[in-house]
Amino acid sequence: MKVDDFDFDLPKELIAQRPVTPRDASKLLRIDADLSDHIFADLPDHLSTGDLLVFNNTRVIPARLKGKRGEANVEVTLHKHEGEGTWIAFAKGAKKLKPGQTIIFDHDFSADVLDKDGGEVTLKFSCEGAALMEALEAHGGMPLPPYIKREGLADEQDKSDYQTVYAEKEGAVAAPTAGLHFTAELLKKLEEKGVKFAYVTLHVGAGTFLPVKVDDVADHKMHAEFGVVDQATSDLINETHAAGKRVVAVGTTSLRLLESAAPEKNVMAPFEGDTDIFITPGYEFKIVDMLTTNFHLPRSTLFMLVSAFAGFERMKKAYAYAIDHGYRFYSYGDGSLLSRHDQI
Repeated sequence: MKVDDFDFDLPKELIAQRPVTPRDASKLLRIDADLSDHIFADLPDHLSTGDLLVFNNTRVIPARLKGKRGEANVEVTLHKHEGEGTWIAFAKGAKKLKPGQTIIFDHDFSADVLDKDGGEVTLKFSCEGAALMEALEAHGGMPLPPYIKREGLADEQDKSDYQTVYAEKEGAVAAPTAGLHFTAELLKKLEEKGVKFAYVTLHVGAGTFLPVKVDDVADHKMHAEFGVVDQATSDLINETHAAGKRVVAVGTTSLRLLESAAPEKNVMAPFEGDTDIFITPGYEFKIVDMLTTNFHLPRSTLFMLVSAFAGFERMKKAYAYAIDHGYRFYSYGDGSLLSRHDQI
């Protein structure tokens, strides 16, 4: 398929700049045999006792930094941890950056440029581990995607808005945004209904926002992201399917990790490592039965993924409906709940 097949026109006013309050008051478009309008707080009405929600518990770090290389301004967005205080980052002003140079973020916080590849640089920070996390908290900003406009770095409100209520494992540089709709109250209602919870960790990279620059979908190469599925989650998924219940991925990050980890259809296994799985129409899903996710960018790998999951023509109609009915798009926007195309 061609990337142009996944294009559509989106009015700029539908790109959400802030989330609604409370989080679960956002709209929810149910995409099944038909389309129906709800709010996210209605999610328990669409699930059954024994269904399993799989959340991505990654925690977003303040991965965007502004610094100086001599007199020149430099902005970097960390996107992949290489260990021991070393990160690969996207850099604005990377043309003049060279290995051996130092970027100063504060009097006691800097990074040496180890390598450079186009707009990407490998940085070795002056501290690591907990000390580096403290420095990022002090000097960094939340790595909001480029379509959310702020003066300078993200503001204080974004520090809470761009984090799920169940975030735990530090390492993401983009939020698993489907999870942003969940509140403590909604989680309690789901639990009372008998819906089960499981958690995976996929440290979402900034590569998720990179444009697809090829003409043919098959030529696109995904950025790798690190993920973990533990034994407890693996067992819960297998037990859910054995009981004839549904596995519901909260977000495309959870879905991609589960599909990467599964050795065969309806069989889950523990996993730890990088995944660069690229899901497009024609992919045969092995684990996930339902998906809740936000509304994605035209021509993006995520719109390709949801088209593979619910059906290409169905998703084109659903997105046209969402635009006509004023649904808010992207990270701070509204949600959708999709049934898998072969189960509709």
